[in-house]
Amino acid sequence: MSKPNILLITSDQQHWNTLGAFNGEISTPNLDRLVKQGTTYTKAYCPNPTCTPTRASIVTGMYPSQHGAWTLGTKLLEDRHTVGEDFKQAGYRTGLIGKAHFQPLKSTETYPSVESYPIMQDLEYWKSFNGPFYGFDHVELARNHTNEAHVGQHYAIWMEQKGCTNWRDYFLPPTGTMDPSVLHKWPIPEQYHYNTWIAERTNQLLEDYSQNEDSFFLWASFFDPHPDYLVPEPWDTMYDPEQLTIPTVTPGEHDQNPPHFGMTQEPNPDFSHLLESGFGIHGYHSHNRHSESERKQLVATYYGMISCMDKYIGRILDKLDELGLTDNTIVVFTTDHGHFFGQHGLQYKGGFHYEDLIKIPFIVRYPDHVPADVQSPAIQSLVDLAPTFLSMAGIAVPHSMTGVDQSEVWLGKSDQARDHAICEFRHEATTIHQKTYVDQRYKITVYYNQTYGEIFDLQEDPGELNNLWDDSKSAALKTELLLKYVWAELGKEPLPMPRIWHA
Repeated sequence: MSKPNILLITSDQQHWNTLGAFNGEISTPNLDRLVKQGTTYTKAYCPNPTCTPTRASIVTGMYPSQHGAWTLGTKLLEDRHTVGEDFKQAGYRTGLIGKAHFQPLKSTETYPSVESYPIMQDLEYWKSFNGPFYGFDHVELARNHTNEAHVGQHYAIWMEQKGCTNWRDYFLPPTGTMDPSVLHKWPIPEQYHYNTWIAERTNQLLEDYSQNEDSFFLWASFFDPHPDYLVPEPWDTMYDPEQLTIPTVTPGEHDQNPPHFGMTQEPNPDFSHLLESGFGIHGYHSHNRHSESERKQLVATYYGMISCMDKYIGRILDKLDELGLTDNTIVVFTTDHGHFFGQHGLQYKGGFHYEDLIKIPFIVRYPDHVPADVQSPAIQSLVDLAPTFLSMAGIAVPHSMTGVDQSEVWLGKSDQARDHAICEFRHEATTIHQKTYVDQRYKITVYYNQTYGEIFDLQEDPGELNNLWDDSKSAALKTELLLKYVWAELGKEPLPMPRIWHA
């Protein structure tokens, strides 16, 4: 097979500093293997710190403001062009195992969703549906994070096929019967965990591709370590909470920040002025709901979830070796966005564009092509994945894609393909709408119809504790960064076709 294969492996909501190769408090031997064999990018960013917008950007090569799936509860419209279509046209097989989240949990006549109730749990439907789905000719899907009631689709079918006929015991009502008060230790046997399912089904596709000598674009999409914090034994006790570094807020750090930052530290903040659609808004609540001991246990469980997932990523990497596919397969490991587990006094995610939330782990391996055991500061964005995958495979990149081609950077032939990244967060139509521009040193965040914002000097203030937005000494810097941000917005506008004549 002369054309390179593409294997994308993603986690969900993983903090950038949770790789054992760079953080001695966590064990990830298989991700460390990728670090040793490939290039780790230390300035990689998501285009949006929530699932649907970023995942849609991965397959379209466009920003959420361009492809239209602008927040949770929206969908990627079926008429949007996806990278899988380009790979299929070039003769590739395309597959997705695990989490898609291109569509919402609710369906309407105007905006139907197959990832919604009740069809999500109609197992007879899923027994006969494996695609096509957004450019993937074969999909096996699920929607639940840990024990959520959203369980169903291909994952539930697999559990039943494996003999786990009581699978509802491990999931919350109304789908299942698990006690909601059970924390941290998920009683589901590891053999029925979705990590096992994803690795097994991914490896089966790899065997099929190898047997048929097919080139492939395959996405293994894991659900962890997205909360809720639950993991099967023995992973639930792998880490001693008392031995871990537990991030926390620095007194006074939110004094110069926009008001919603400080409000998260109040016991009962009122965010009703931000409610617009009537649906839930992530992160806009009190973040002081956990005691110190609870916060320590959350981190220990979060790390356990990552280590458990790492085991099954290793099984996929081992399968590549076993099938002789490693040398001809580009492997990218990353996540859809980051996570707070105490940093700045915050938990989970929301409209807080700290590095913890928008910077992500990002590793590329392609033996004898991508430099091995290298760390690179070249800025990456998940919106770049689609055009770069196509370029690496020698396939023309559609003009509609607004991500940049990183192939020369990945191959070690160029220092950078972009000098900045843009991260969008539009969680309500007007009241929660912000964008962040970040370059090698500075970060600026602007808010729709607001005069407040954030500027951080990531070189002098890597902890992002000193917001320079209203600092009189930084007025010239603010002007410069605002101009650079406007340029960046102009620069990422799509050009559906080149100019082909005078008029």
